[in-house]
Amino acid sequence: MTSTQHADLPDTQLPNTDVAFIGGGNMARSLIAGLLRRGMAASRIHVAEPVASLRQALAQDFGVHTHDTAEAAAGHAGLWLMAVKPQVMRSVCEALASIASSRQPVVASIAAGITAAQLERWLGGNQAIVRAMPNTPALLGAGVTGLFANPRVSAAQRAQTEQVLASAGRTVWIESETQMDAVTAVSGSGPAYVFLLAEAMEAAALEQGLPADAARTLVLDTILGAARMLTEAGEAPAELRRRVTSPGGTTQAAIETFQAGGFEALTARAIDAAAKRGKELSAAND
Repeated sequence: MTSTQHADLPDTQLPNTDVAFIGGGNMARSLIAGLLRRGMAASRIHVAEPVASLRQALAQDFGVHTHDTAEAAAGHAGLWLMAVKPQVMRSVCEALASIASSRQPVVASIAAGITAAQLERWLGGNQAIVRAMPNTPALLGAGVTGLFANPRVSAAQRAQTEQVLASAGRTVWIESETQMDAVTAVSGSGPAYVFLLAEAMEAAALEQGLPADAARTLVLDTILGAARMLTEAGEAPAELRRRVTSPGGTTQAAIETFQAGGFEALTARAIDAAAKRGKELSAAND
């Protein structure tokens, strides 16, 4: 697998086309907020959301155009961000097929497991498709998004799509679509793995007799500090682990217990299970 990585783009780099969000849920809200923070005019953003209360909140919070149908929003934009559930993606795309044929937008989807070929077929063919897999820290502007473009995506459209997704954090381009299920398994689902570790550490801390507030602070700030070391130290995780694991010490006792329980193999099986589930979603929604 080959990929390219990019940090957050400068604020001056914004899409030079209007953007339509098809679906106004949490991920769409985080991307909209990021675009507005970086200077994009609210008048250039259209959001399709069937739930009236959510449309009202989007209009009040961001000042963007809101629509009750996907067709109404998509007709205004050259970049569509498909933020609907995989189970309804086919019907939404088929309703947009005639507009896609006439406007020829770049269509970016954040639906897990739905392939570029499926999206292109449902939209009537001959479409520029980008698959995107952000993760939940995007809600804080601290996410990471894996991106794959089909051959119909031009360099300009690729840049426009990256400019939208980079508003929520870093981006990584994947050259082979077969690796997108792995992206989903590693980073899309990955925050939940960290949350599970935090949950288990906190429970163990309570069993050791620590007060609840102390246990929570110790666990959360330990994870936060370790994450900063991983991202800022510029060294491999194995080297950082080696430095804090003194021979015969407390950390070594814990690490050996993890490894005796098959920690690495269990992690590999969990990520493999998530990747396989992504493939199943594709087949189930075809």
